[in-house]
Amino acid sequence: MRFADVDSQGHVNNVRFLDYLEDARFAMLSIDPVREGGEPFKGMVVTRHEVDYRRPLGFRAEPVRVETWVTELRTVRFTLEYEILDEAGVYVTAKSVIAAYDVERAAPRRLSENELLYLKRYQA
Repeated sequence: MRFADVDSQGHVNNVRFLDYLEDARFAMLSIDPVREGGEPFKGMVVTRHEVDYRRPLGFRAEPVRVETWVTELRTVRFTLEYEILDEAGVYVTAKSVIAAYDVERAAPRRLSENELLYLKRYQA
């Protein structure tokens, strides 16, 4: 959490929560696969976000946790759900629909077999 994340009321600004979701999504799709000896996901685009703010989160030194899992998996897109929480409870629940995208062709693409297998491990 950064001081700049906090609004004039002392709460994390609603838009900053999308940054927290992005950080978790980046780790799940780019950093973790490489740590496991695989390739990072390439050409993913967010097509939809849904965010429910459960309670305010004030500035503090202790980090919050972002738990992320897959709830829908199709050949060209998947849905991630998240909770931003700590030991006191949940601050935000959210969903993101992510589509596989071919950057060179500027067109949708199918998820690769390796991408599908990786995502299935996180499917709830």
